[in-house]
Amino acid sequence: MDQISDKKNREEHWIEDISLRDAISRLGERERHIIDLRFYEGKTQMEVAEEIGISQAQVSRLEKNALRCMRNYLRN
Repeated sequence: MDQISDKKNREEHWIEDISLRDAISRLGERERHIIDLRFYEGKTQMEVAEEIGISQAQVSRLEKNALRCMRNYLRN
């Protein structure tokens, strides 16, 4: 089936990828690692906790803080 290329949508995703990578780079090493494990490797908070040697509650708190920081950065 023929497909029509959506150049505008593709360019918007490219810009979003750059912005997201920039937002992630502003996090601390531990928070960056947690975001990577959770959202790029698809691990659960329990799996992350076991891997890095902290509690699931700490993973949850660090993840929440990292996402808030990223959201604030991307809004500005």
